[in-house]
Parts: sequence; C-alpha cells; structure tokens
Amino acid sequence: MQFFSKKYLWTICCGLGLSAAVTAVLLDTFVLSHKISIEAVQAASVSSESSEDVIAEAAKTTTTETAESDPIITETSYTDDDLSVSLTTTREYETEIYIVDIQVSSADALKTAFAENTYGRNIKETTSQMAEDNQAIVAINGDYYGFRNMGFVLRNGVLYRDTVNSGTEALVIDSNGDFQIVEEDNASAEDLLNDGARQILSFGPGLVQNGEITVTEDEEVGQAMQSNPRTAIGQIGENHYVIIVADGRTDESEGLSLYELAEVFQEAGASTAYNLDGGGSSTLWFNGNVINQPTEKGSGERSVSDILYFN
Repeated sequence: MQFFSKKYLWTICCGLGLSAAVTAVLLDTFVLSHKISIEAVQAASVSSESSEDVIAEAAKTTTTETAESDPIITETSYTDDDLSVSLTTTREYETEIYIVDIQVSSADALKTAFAENTYGRNIKETTSQMAEDNQAIVAINGDYYGFRNMGFVLRNGVLYRDTVNSGTEALVIDSNGDFQIVEEDNASAEDLLNDGARQILSFGPGLVQNGEITVTEDEEVGQAMQSNPRTAIGQIGENHYVIIVADGRTDESEGLSLYELAEVFQEAGASTAYNLDGGGSSTLWFNGNVINQPTEKGSGERSVSDILYFN
C-alpha cells in the first residue's frame, strides 16, 4: 500500500510526464514534417495593418464585387470588368501551339500559387488542381522550384529562398506587373524584393528582351532535347501579357526549340519573354479545362510545385 502513497504517486507522475516530453521532441525532430503555410505567412503580414484599414478595404472590395457585371465566356475567350483573355491555337514547326493573350486592369491579377498552398520540398499537385483551388481563369505550370535546392523563390511579395542558381536567368515581376530578366549571379533576391519585386521565378532562359530574341538557334535547357513541349510567358505592354504553351513528344506534335519558341513570342509582339519548366510539366489551364496535351507518362498531367495564374 505504501507504493501508492502520495510520495510514490508523485514520482510516477513526474516520470510519465518526462517520458511524454522526450517522445514529443523525438517525433517533432525525426518524424513530423515541417512546411510553411502560405496562409499563415499572409496572415502575419496582414496583422501589421490597422483594423480600420482592413475594414475599409473589405468594404471597398464588397462594393466593387457587387458592381461587377457577369463575365462573358466562350470556348476561346473570357471577359469581365478586370480581365480579358483570348486563346488562339496555331500550328507551326509541325507542332500545336496555344497562344493566350491576356489584358488586365490591375497587376494584382497576375499571381502565383504553391501546391497545397505550402512552400517546401517535394510538395506537388497538378496544375489543374492548383488552378481550381485558386479560382484561376487561366493558369500555367511554374518553375518547379521544389525540384531544386537552388534558385530564387519570391512569390506574391514573400521571399522564401535567396540561394543563387549559378548561370541561371530569373524572371522578376514587379508590383506594376512589369517583367525584367536578371542574372542570378549578379543579383540578390532580397535586394530585388526591396526594389519592388513581387514575383521571382527561376528557370529560364530569357527568350526575348526589348523585343529582340536573346537565345541562339542551338541553345537548350540543360541536357534536354532540342524539340520539347514548352511553357513560357511574356509581356507585350502595360498590364498586357502573352502565354505560349506548345505540345511535343507526340506523333501529332514534334515540339519547339527555344529559338522557335522565342520566334513565336516575337511574332506575338512580346517585348520580354521567359521560358518556364517544360517537357512533361507543360500544362495550360483555361476556363476550367486543360487545353494542351500534357505528356507525363501514365497520367497525362504531371504534379508540380507551383503555378502562375490570372483571375
């Protein structure tokens, strides 16, 4: 009976508590995954605003939404008060090419999103799933940042990675929605953020700058084949963009070289154009459907780390 006296009972409770604490630390260190929730980051950012500003902004948004007219949607277009999208399908270089012309009233319509709304290694979803989750009108796969440990990652004004991927050109999109292509070796993501960058994607290369093609006819990404499925984005003018996605590696479509892709952008009037992740990742989502013919073996549409989209 003395074993269950208060003195021994207290000792047993302390021992159990210590064991539970040690177990929790081990689980946290070696088993449980750690991810950065984008919603948490955004919430922390918003908390710095005064409650009056938040309430005023919410009231303004509600008023704006009420005044908006219904969008006009066809198989090849979408138009509302703030966004105009037109899709053209053409065939060049023995390849099916999808050209999306996009005009917006505000640069805020150009956004990026992570798979599972989370930044981290090997977190993946299909482009279509991310597009649906973010109510995108048009979306493309991004730079697949999670496949690499290097390369700048700045998304929607939040810096996640400032590690240089040597020899890589990055696409910088500022708060006005304007494009700039920079050499990561000669830049800092933190400095670019401080100078007004809102998005930085790290894949490349740049295809067009100042309206001139900047790749050679034999240039390629890494060890990739000369003709591939492609995803790329360009800017024509203020709040005016063009997306080009090309099929490839099929009997129907050979695919494009980087130079051929740059030529299509130049023909579309792009002043700046930038190559994103291609091959099996290339996916174009528009008006609730995948438009191109993705070539991921077994499933058709590859799961990737991120998207770039308009809504």
